Amino acid sequence: MELSRRVRSLPASSTLAVLARARALRDRGADVLAFAAGEPDFVTPEPICDAAIEALKAGLTHYAPVPGDPDARAAIAEKLSTENAIPGVTGDHVVITTGGKHALYLALQCLLDPAAPGADPPEALLPTPAWVSYAPQIRLAGGKVVEVPTSAETGFVMTPDDLLAAVTPRTRVLIFNSPSNPCGVTYTPAQVEALADAIAHAAESTAPGLVVLADEIYEKLIFAGAEHRSLGSFAPIAQRVVTVGGLSKAYAMTGWRVGYLAGSGEPGARLAAAVARMQSQTTTSLPAFIYPAIRVALMDCAADVEAMRAAFEARARIIHGRIRAMPGLVCPEPTGAFYVFPDVSAHFGKVSAGGTRIETPLDFAEALLEEHLVACVPGEDFLGAGRRCVRLSFACSEEQIHAGMDRLEAFLAGLR
Repeated sequence: MELSRRVRSLPASSTLAVLARARALRDRGADVLAFAAGEPDFVTPEPICDAAIEALKAGLTHYAPVPGDPDARAAIAEKLSTENAIPGVTGDHVVITTGGKHALYLALQCLLDPAAPGADPPEALLPTPAWVSYAPQIRLAGGKVVEVPTSAETGFVMTPDDLLAAVTPRTRVLIFNSPSNPCGVTYTPAQVEALADAIAHAAESTAPGLVVLADEIYEKLIFAGAEHRSLGSFAPIAQRVVTVGGLSKAYAMTGWRVGYLAGSGEPGARLAAAVARMQSQTTTSLPAFIYPAIRVALMDCAADVEAMRAAFEARARIIHGRIRAMPGLVCPEPTGAFYVFPDVSAHFGKVSAGGTRIETPLDFAEALLEEHLVACVPGEDFLGAGRRCVRLSFACSEEQIHAGMDRLEAFLAGLR
Protein backbone atom coordinates (compact mmCIF):
# COMPACT_ATOMS: atom_id res chain seq x y z
CA MET A 1 0.00 0.00 0.00
CA GLU A 2 1.44 3.35 -1.04
CA LEU A 3 0.34 6.39 0.95
CA SER A 4 -0.34 9.76 -0.63
CA ARG A 5 2.24 12.54 -0.67
CA ARG A 6 -0.32 14.61 1.18
CA VAL A 7 -0.28 12.43 4.28
CA ARG A 8 3.41 11.55 4.03
CA SER A 9 4.28 15.23 4.33
CA LEU A 10 1.82 15.86 7.17
CA PRO A 11 3.55 16.42 10.53
CA ALA A 12 2.24 14.84 13.69
CA SER A 13 0.97 17.12 16.44
CA SER A 14 3.84 18.02 18.78
CA THR A 15 1.33 18.64 21.56
CA LEU A 16 -0.09 15.14 21.29
CA ALA A 17 3.43 13.69 21.09
CA VAL A 18 4.38 15.35 24.38
CA LEU A 19 1.16 14.16 26.00
CA ALA A 20 1.83 10.60 24.84
CA ARG A 21 5.34 10.65 26.26
CA ALA A 22 4.16 12.11 29.56
CA ARG A 23 1.40 9.49 29.74
CA ALA A 24 3.93 6.72 29.17
CA LEU A 25 6.05 8.00 32.06
CA ARG A 26 2.99 8.20 34.28
CA ASP A 27 2.05 4.64 33.35
CA ARG A 28 5.44 3.62 34.70
CA GLY A 29 4.62 5.35 37.98
CA ALA A 30 6.41 8.67 37.42
CA ASP A 31 5.01 11.81 39.08
CA VAL A 32 4.68 13.84 35.88
CA LEU A 33 3.29 17.36 36.05
CA ALA A 34 1.68 18.13 32.68
CA PHE A 35 1.63 21.68 31.32
CA ALA A 36 1.07 20.61 27.72
CA ALA A 37 -2.64 20.18 27.07
CA GLY A 38 -4.81 22.97 25.70
CA GLU A 39 -7.80 21.74 27.66
CA PRO A 40 -9.59 23.21 30.69
CA ASP A 41 -9.31 21.11 33.83
CA PHE A 42 -12.95 21.87 34.67
CA VAL A 43 -15.94 19.68 33.86
CA THR A 44 -18.74 20.83 31.60
CA PRO A 45 -21.34 22.89 33.52
CA GLU A 46 -24.27 20.81 34.72
CA PRO A 47 -27.05 22.65 32.79
CA ILE A 48 -25.28 21.85 29.52
CA CYS A 49 -25.02 18.15 30.39
CA ASP A 50 -28.65 18.08 31.53
CA ALA A 51 -29.79 19.54 28.20
CA ALA A 52 -28.02 16.79 26.27
CA ILE A 53 -29.39 14.09 28.56
CA GLU A 54 -32.93 15.39 28.18
CA ALA A 55 -32.50 15.54 24.42
CA LEU A 56 -31.38 11.90 24.40
CA LYS A 57 -34.39 10.90 26.50
CA ALA A 58 -36.63 12.81 24.09
CA GLY A 59 -35.36 10.71 21.20
CA LEU A 60 -33.02 13.16 19.46
CA THR A 61 -30.86 10.34 18.15
CA HIS A 62 -31.38 10.66 14.39
CA TYR A 63 -29.57 12.58 11.68
CA ALA A 64 -29.51 16.36 12.05
CA PRO A 65 -29.26 18.97 9.28
CA VAL A 66 -25.73 19.13 7.89
CA PRO A 67 -25.00 22.74 8.93
CA GLY A 68 -26.61 22.17 12.32
CA ASP A 69 -29.98 22.46 14.02
CA PRO A 70 -31.67 25.75 12.97
CA ASP A 71 -32.32 26.82 16.57
CA ALA A 72 -28.68 26.29 17.57
CA ARG A 73 -27.48 28.16 14.48
CA ALA A 74 -29.85 31.01 15.29
CA ALA A 75 -28.50 31.14 18.86
CA ILE A 76 -24.93 31.42 17.56
CA ALA A 77 -25.98 34.13 15.08
CA GLU A 78 -27.65 36.05 17.89
CA LYS A 79 -24.52 35.76 20.03
CA LEU A 80 -22.29 37.01 17.20
CA SER A 81 -24.66 39.88 16.44
CA THR A 82 -25.12 41.09 20.02
CA GLU A 83 -21.93 40.12 21.90
CA ASN A 84 -19.48 40.51 19.03
CA ALA A 85 -21.26 43.32 17.14
CA ILE A 86 -20.73 41.53 13.81
CA PRO A 87 -23.23 42.88 11.26
CA GLY A 88 -25.21 40.86 8.76
CA VAL A 89 -25.19 37.48 10.54
CA THR A 90 -28.22 35.18 10.58
CA GLY A 91 -28.61 31.46 11.09
CA ASP A 92 -28.04 31.02 7.35
CA HIS A 93 -24.51 32.37 7.80
CA VAL A 94 -23.61 29.80 10.49
CA VAL A 95 -22.28 26.26 10.07
CA ILE A 96 -21.77 24.14 13.19
CA THR A 97 -18.77 21.86 12.79
CA THR A 98 -16.96 19.04 14.56
CA GLY A 99 -14.81 21.37 16.61
CA GLY A 100 -13.20 24.66 15.69
CA LYS A 101 -10.34 22.80 14.00
CA HIS A 102 -12.75 21.31 11.47
CA ALA A 103 -14.30 24.73 10.83
CA LEU A 104 -10.86 26.08 9.90
CA TYR A 105 -10.09 23.06 7.74
CA LEU A 106 -13.36 23.33 5.81
CA ALA A 107 -13.02 27.09 5.34
CA LEU A 108 -9.50 26.76 3.94
CA GLN A 109 -10.62 23.96 1.62
CA CYS A 110 -13.33 26.26 0.31
CA LEU A 111 -11.11 29.34 -0.05
CA LEU A 112 -7.87 27.92 -1.48
CA ASP A 113 -7.13 25.93 -4.64
CA PRO A 114 -3.94 24.03 -5.47
CA ALA A 115 -1.96 25.89 -8.11
CA ALA A 116 -1.94 24.68 -11.69
CA PRO A 117 1.38 23.14 -12.83
CA GLY A 118 3.96 25.89 -13.16
CA ALA A 119 1.81 28.50 -11.41
CA ASP A 120 2.39 30.14 -8.06
CA PRO A 121 0.18 28.83 -5.23
CA PRO A 122 -2.27 31.07 -3.40
CA GLU A 123 -0.77 32.62 -0.30
CA ALA A 124 -2.07 32.53 3.25
CA LEU A 125 -0.62 35.00 5.75
CA LEU A 126 0.10 33.52 9.16
CA PRO A 127 1.31 35.67 12.07
CA THR A 128 3.84 33.54 13.91
CA PRO A 129 4.25 31.96 16.39
CA ALA A 130 0.94 30.29 15.56
CA TRP A 131 -1.10 27.28 16.59
CA VAL A 132 0.46 24.14 15.17
CA SER A 133 -2.46 23.11 12.90
CA TYR A 134 -2.79 26.32 10.86
CA ALA A 135 0.20 25.77 8.59
CA PRO A 136 -0.52 22.08 7.80
CA GLN A 137 -4.15 22.92 7.04
CA ILE A 138 -3.08 25.71 4.66
CA ARG A 139 -0.75 23.32 2.85
CA LEU A 140 -3.39 20.58 2.69
CA ALA A 141 -5.64 23.06 0.87
CA GLY A 142 -2.90 23.83 -1.66
CA GLY A 143 -1.82 27.16 -0.20
CA LYS A 144 1.59 28.60 0.57
CA VAL A 145 2.26 29.68 4.15
CA VAL A 146 3.65 33.21 4.37
CA GLU A 147 4.83 33.91 7.90
CA VAL A 148 4.38 37.33 9.46
CA PRO A 149 6.92 37.14 12.30
CA THR A 150 6.40 38.54 15.80
CA SER A 151 8.58 38.21 18.90
CA ALA A 152 8.46 38.03 22.68
CA GLU A 153 10.14 41.44 22.87
CA THR A 154 7.20 43.05 21.02
CA GLY A 155 4.55 41.05 22.88
CA PHE A 156 3.91 38.71 19.93
CA VAL A 157 1.72 41.37 18.27
CA MET A 158 1.50 41.81 14.49
CA THR A 159 1.44 45.48 13.46
CA PRO A 160 -0.36 46.93 10.42
CA ASP A 161 3.02 47.57 8.80
CA ASP A 162 3.99 43.93 9.35
CA LEU A 163 0.77 42.85 7.67
CA LEU A 164 1.00 45.21 4.70
CA ALA A 165 4.63 44.25 4.05
CA ALA A 166 3.57 40.61 3.61
CA VAL A 167 0.60 41.16 1.27
CA THR A 168 1.03 40.38 -2.43
CA PRO A 169 -1.43 39.99 -5.32
CA ARG A 170 -1.43 36.25 -4.55
CA THR A 171 -2.60 36.77 -0.95
CA ARG A 172 -5.91 34.99 -0.50
CA VAL A 173 -6.24 34.37 3.27
CA LEU A 174 -5.09 35.89 6.53
CA ILE A 175 -5.44 33.82 9.70
CA PHE A 176 -5.85 36.01 12.77
CA ASN A 177 -5.99 34.48 16.26
CA SER A 178 -6.78 36.58 19.33
CA PRO A 179 -6.57 35.62 22.15
CA SER A 180 -3.65 33.61 20.89
CA ASN A 181 -2.51 30.04 21.15
CA PRO A 182 0.41 29.69 21.91
CA CYS A 183 1.36 33.24 22.86
CA GLY A 184 -1.40 34.10 25.34
CA VAL A 185 -1.73 37.60 23.85
CA THR A 186 -5.02 39.44 23.33
CA TYR A 187 -4.92 42.26 20.78
CA THR A 188 -6.37 45.50 22.16
CA PRO A 189 -9.43 47.03 20.45
CA ALA A 190 -7.17 49.79 19.08
CA GLN A 191 -4.76 47.23 17.64
CA VAL A 192 -7.62 45.28 16.05
CA GLU A 193 -9.04 48.49 14.53
CA ALA A 194 -5.65 49.40 13.08
CA LEU A 195 -5.38 45.94 11.53
CA ALA A 196 -8.90 46.30 10.11
CA ASP A 197 -7.83 49.52 8.40
CA ALA A 198 -4.74 47.78 7.01
CA ILE A 199 -6.83 44.88 5.73
CA ALA A 200 -9.20 47.28 3.99
CA HIS A 201 -6.23 49.07 2.40
CA ALA A 202 -4.63 45.79 1.30
CA ALA A 203 -7.88 44.61 -0.30
CA GLU A 204 -8.32 47.88 -2.18
CA SER A 205 -4.75 48.18 -3.39
CA THR A 206 -3.14 44.76 -3.70
CA ALA A 207 -5.21 41.70 -2.77
CA PRO A 208 -8.88 42.17 -3.76
CA GLY A 209 -9.75 38.58 -2.90
CA LEU A 210 -8.39 38.74 0.66
CA VAL A 211 -10.47 36.85 3.27
CA VAL A 212 -9.70 36.79 6.99
CA LEU A 213 -10.25 33.72 9.15
CA ALA A 214 -10.59 35.17 12.65
CA ASP A 215 -10.10 32.37 15.16
CA GLU A 216 -11.78 33.54 18.37
CA ILE A 217 -12.03 30.23 20.22
CA TYR A 218 -10.55 31.81 23.40
CA GLU A 219 -12.56 35.05 23.24
CA LYS A 220 -14.19 34.63 26.68
CA LEU A 221 -10.96 33.71 28.48
CA ILE A 222 -9.37 37.16 28.81
CA PHE A 223 -7.84 38.92 31.80
CA ALA A 224 -5.26 41.44 33.01
CA GLY A 225 -7.59 44.23 31.88
CA ALA A 226 -7.79 42.95 28.30
CA GLU A 227 -10.84 43.54 26.12
CA HIS A 228 -11.80 41.35 23.19
CA ARG A 229 -12.87 43.00 19.93
CA SER A 230 -13.97 40.93 16.93
CA LEU A 231 -12.29 41.79 13.65
CA GLY A 232 -15.60 41.11 11.89
CA SER A 233 -17.26 43.96 13.82
CA PHE A 234 -15.63 46.61 11.62
CA ALA A 235 -18.13 47.37 8.88
CA PRO A 236 -15.65 48.15 6.05
CA ILE A 237 -14.22 44.62 6.20
CA ALA A 238 -17.09 42.68 7.81
CA GLN A 239 -17.92 40.76 4.64
CA ARG A 240 -14.26 39.73 4.29
CA VAL A 241 -14.11 38.18 7.77
CA VAL A 242 -15.11 34.63 8.67
CA THR A 243 -15.36 34.26 12.44
CA VAL A 244 -14.43 30.84 13.81
CA GLY A 245 -15.36 29.84 17.33
CA GLY A 246 -16.63 27.03 19.49
CA LEU A 247 -17.56 25.94 22.97
CA SER A 248 -14.51 23.79 23.78
CA LYS A 249 -12.40 26.22 25.78
CA ALA A 250 -14.72 28.67 27.54
CA TYR A 251 -17.38 26.09 28.43
CA ALA A 252 -15.03 23.17 29.23
CA MET A 253 -16.54 21.15 26.38
CA THR A 254 -13.47 19.91 24.50
CA GLY A 255 -14.84 16.37 24.20
CA TRP A 256 -18.16 17.58 22.81
CA ARG A 257 -16.47 18.83 19.61
CA VAL A 258 -18.66 21.89 19.05
CA GLY A 259 -17.20 24.42 16.65
CA TYR A 260 -18.71 26.89 14.25
CA LEU A 261 -17.96 29.47 11.60
CA ALA A 262 -19.94 32.42 10.33
CA GLY A 263 -19.45 35.10 7.73
CA SER A 264 -21.39 38.28 7.06
CA GLY A 265 -23.75 39.39 4.30
CA GLU A 266 -23.98 37.70 0.90
CA PRO A 267 -20.33 36.52 0.83
CA GLY A 268 -20.74 34.94 4.26
CA ALA A 269 -23.91 33.12 3.26
CA ARG A 270 -22.21 31.84 0.10
CA LEU A 271 -19.23 30.53 2.08
CA ALA A 272 -21.53 28.91 4.65
CA ALA A 273 -23.35 27.06 1.87
CA ALA A 274 -20.03 25.89 0.42
CA VAL A 275 -18.74 24.74 3.82
CA ALA A 276 -22.00 22.86 4.47
CA ARG A 277 -21.70 21.17 1.08
CA MET A 278 -18.17 20.04 1.91
CA GLN A 279 -19.21 18.95 5.40
CA SER A 280 -21.96 16.83 3.83
CA GLN A 281 -19.20 14.72 2.26
CA THR A 282 -17.12 14.40 5.43
CA THR A 283 -18.67 14.41 8.92
CA THR A 284 -22.30 15.30 8.02
CA SER A 285 -23.28 16.86 11.38
CA LEU A 286 -22.94 16.67 15.13
CA PRO A 287 -25.15 14.21 17.03
CA ALA A 288 -28.65 15.68 17.22
CA PHE A 289 -28.79 15.63 21.03
CA ILE A 290 -25.87 18.08 21.31
CA TYR A 291 -27.66 21.00 19.66
CA PRO A 292 -30.01 21.77 22.59
CA ALA A 293 -26.92 21.85 24.83
CA ILE A 294 -25.38 24.51 22.58
CA ARG A 295 -28.37 26.78 23.13
CA VAL A 296 -28.24 26.26 26.90
CA ALA A 297 -24.50 27.00 26.99
CA LEU A 298 -24.88 30.27 25.09
CA MET A 299 -28.00 31.48 26.92
CA ASP A 300 -27.74 30.17 30.49
CA CYS A 301 -24.12 29.57 31.49
CA ALA A 302 -22.47 32.98 31.66
CA ALA A 303 -21.88 32.62 35.41
CA ASP A 304 -20.11 29.28 34.93
CA VAL A 305 -17.89 30.77 32.24
CA GLU A 306 -17.02 33.72 34.47
CA ALA A 307 -16.05 31.42 37.35
CA MET A 308 -13.66 29.52 35.08
CA ARG A 309 -12.30 32.74 33.56
CA ALA A 310 -11.57 34.14 37.02
CA ALA A 311 -9.70 30.95 37.96
CA PHE A 312 -7.58 31.18 34.82
CA GLU A 313 -6.83 34.84 35.57
CA ALA A 314 -5.53 33.94 39.04
CA ARG A 315 -3.42 31.16 37.57
CA ALA A 316 -2.04 33.48 34.89
CA ARG A 317 -0.77 35.88 37.56
CA ILE A 318 0.90 33.06 39.46
CA ILE A 319 2.66 31.36 36.56
CA HIS A 320 3.76 34.59 34.90
CA GLY A 321 5.07 35.94 38.19
CA ARG A 322 7.07 32.80 38.79
CA ILE A 323 8.50 32.65 35.25
CA ARG A 324 9.34 36.35 35.15
CA ALA A 325 11.55 35.86 38.21
CA MET A 326 13.56 33.05 36.59
CA PRO A 327 16.92 33.88 35.00
CA GLY A 328 17.10 33.97 31.22
CA LEU A 329 13.38 33.62 30.48
CA VAL A 330 11.58 36.33 28.49
CA CYS A 331 7.81 35.99 28.77
CA PRO A 332 5.12 38.56 27.88
CA GLU A 333 2.24 38.78 30.33
CA PRO A 334 -0.61 36.46 29.27
CA THR A 335 -3.83 38.38 28.66
CA GLY A 336 -5.97 35.61 27.22
CA ALA A 337 -6.34 31.85 26.65
CA PHE A 338 -4.40 29.74 29.19
CA TYR A 339 -0.82 29.68 27.93
CA VAL A 340 2.52 31.29 28.61
CA PHE A 341 5.19 31.15 25.92
CA PRO A 342 8.59 32.00 27.40
CA ASP A 343 11.63 32.50 25.22
CA VAL A 344 14.24 30.07 26.60
CA SER A 345 16.97 30.75 24.05
CA ALA A 346 19.26 32.38 26.63
CA HIS A 347 19.93 28.83 27.83
CA PHE A 348 20.88 27.40 24.43
CA GLY A 349 24.41 26.05 24.44
CA LYS A 350 24.19 24.92 28.08
CA VAL A 351 24.19 21.36 29.40
CA SER A 352 21.58 20.05 31.82
CA ALA A 353 22.42 18.29 35.08
CA GLY A 354 21.48 15.03 33.34
CA GLY A 355 23.96 15.65 30.53
CA THR A 356 21.66 16.90 27.73
CA ARG A 357 23.03 19.72 25.62
CA ILE A 358 20.33 22.36 25.11
CA GLU A 359 20.35 23.75 21.56
CA THR A 360 16.64 23.90 20.76
CA PRO A 361 13.26 24.15 22.51
CA LEU A 362 12.85 20.43 21.87
CA ASP A 363 16.08 19.71 23.75
CA PHE A 364 14.87 21.96 26.59
CA ALA A 365 11.44 20.29 26.79
CA GLU A 366 12.80 16.74 26.59
CA ALA A 367 15.41 17.34 29.30
CA LEU A 368 12.85 19.04 31.54
CA LEU A 369 10.50 16.07 31.16
CA GLU A 370 13.12 13.36 31.60
CA GLU A 371 15.00 14.99 34.49
CA HIS A 372 12.28 16.86 36.40
CA LEU A 373 9.06 15.26 35.12
CA VAL A 374 7.52 18.50 33.82
CA ALA A 375 5.79 18.24 30.44
CA CYS A 376 5.65 21.33 28.21
CA VAL A 377 5.40 21.76 24.43
CA PRO A 378 8.54 22.69 22.45
CA GLY A 379 7.98 25.72 20.26
CA GLU A 380 9.43 24.65 16.91
CA ASP A 381 6.09 23.63 15.40
CA PHE A 382 4.60 27.03 16.27
CA LEU A 383 7.03 28.54 13.73
CA GLY A 384 8.70 31.96 13.82
CA ALA A 385 9.97 32.98 17.22
CA GLY A 386 8.53 29.74 18.55
CA ARG A 387 11.86 28.21 17.63
CA ARG A 388 13.18 29.92 20.76
CA CYS A 389 10.23 29.19 23.06
CA VAL A 390 8.30 26.54 24.94
CA ARG A 391 4.58 26.58 25.70
CA LEU A 392 3.18 25.90 29.14
CA SER A 393 -0.55 25.61 29.72
CA PHE A 394 -1.91 26.80 33.06
CA ALA A 395 -5.13 24.83 32.69
CA CYS A 396 -4.30 23.10 35.95
CA SER A 397 -4.53 23.77 39.67
CA GLU A 398 -2.60 26.52 41.45
CA GLU A 399 -0.87 23.82 43.51
CA GLN A 400 0.37 22.13 40.34
CA ILE A 401 1.55 25.46 38.95
CA HIS A 402 3.67 26.14 42.02
CA ALA A 403 5.04 22.58 42.07
CA GLY A 404 5.87 22.73 38.36
CA MET A 405 7.55 26.11 38.65
CA ASP A 406 9.65 24.80 41.56
CA ARG A 407 10.84 22.00 39.28
CA LEU A 408 11.49 24.40 36.40
CA GLU A 409 13.61 26.58 38.72
CA ALA A 410 15.59 23.52 39.79
CA PHE A 411 16.13 22.55 36.14
CA LEU A 412 17.40 26.01 35.25
CA ALA A 413 19.68 26.05 38.28
CA GLY A 414 21.28 22.82 37.05
CA LEU A 415 22.18 24.17 33.60
CA ARG A 416 25.87 24.78 33.02
